Amino acid sequence: MTIVPVALGARSYDVVIEAGLLTRAAELLAPISRGRPMPIVADANVAPHLDTLRASMAAAGITGEAIIIPAGEASKSWAMLERLTDRLLELGVERGDHVIALGGGVIGDLVGFATAILKRGCGFVQIPTTLLAQVDSSVGGKTGINARAGKNLIGAFHQPKMVLIDPAVLDTLPLRQLKAGYAEVVKYGLIDDAAFFGWCEENGAALLTGDAAAREYAIAHSVSAKARIVGEDEFETTGRRALLNLGHTFGHALEAEAGFSDKLLHGEAVAAGCALAFGYSAAHGLCSAEDALRVAAHWQEVGLPDGLAAAGINASAEQLVEHMRHDKKASGGQIPFLLARGIGQTYLDKQVSLEDVRSFLALQPH
Repeated sequence: MTIVPVALGARSYDVVIEAGLLTRAAELLAPISRGRPMPIVADANVAPHLDTLRASMAAAGITGEAIIIPAGEASKSWAMLERLTDRLLELGVERGDHVIALGGGVIGDLVGFATAILKRGCGFVQIPTTLLAQVDSSVGGKTGINARAGKNLIGAFHQPKMVLIDPAVLDTLPLRQLKAGYAEVVKYGLIDDAAFFGWCEENGAALLTGDAAAREYAIAHSVSAKARIVGEDEFETTGRRALLNLGHTFGHALEAEAGFSDKLLHGEAVAAGCALAFGYSAAHGLCSAEDALRVAAHWQEVGLPDGLAAAGINASAEQLVEHMRHDKKASGGQIPFLLARGIGQTYLDKQVSLEDVRSFLALQPH
């Protein structure tokens, strides 16, 4: 078992990582249940894991009704938020109760936001079942839903009570979803850990084909990296946490163009976005062309998109920049970009010209 603390004062919690953890999750849930029911929100894709969790809870005398949410990004909506909060109120959830989010990033984001606003804040537990959620979205307290104007524009910071990660559940994850999550793993190396990016180059293919040791190492390393950054800048006020958005300004524009649909998964958009961020950096002499090519080559090796064409995006540069104008991190009309001086040397630039970005995107293969 690996335990990674997320140090946030009164809001601190542990991320517990262990293969097979789902079968005995109730041991960790019992101390916070207070003898009260713990509703479980899940999507239809995680039915086997739901059965395992409920069996563990039942053996420990913990009850919890399952609330099934349709799978997919479309569930991060006002309509689904209303449906979920109404059901939780019908079940009599109190402020001191905890709701379990069992699933990928969509479930975690939706449940996290619902519990942030239900009775002005109740507790929740993250049990992520996708690689992307395990290494990124389940840790750090960012919750929310999507709006017509863009992704995650409605939300709140709301930290979970604990995060329980069972790498064994990844054995049932479709390869495409696994690859999408892997993009977020690599991101930690690109941000400030060149040695970890080198580890990914050597071990990424094995991780994706089922190497359990590689998966556990990658998850623990990624969670530790995120916990450290979140601990330094919980509410993204100093700019340190903003580094976690590497690839996301470009990536969210691609997702918006794809209609936030399965046409382009979030992790796929992040991979393409990272490649574009390094490409833009190289084009402006900030990092070497070799570094940008190295990033693109790794995405190609593991089957992730390395740009607009590979992501299936043929929109004009003007359309993509228009999507960027809705970025929730915009301040004073300026959009901050994560750029790179090299692999492991990401930095925040608040002076990027959108006209320069448009010109760069216009030159990219569609």
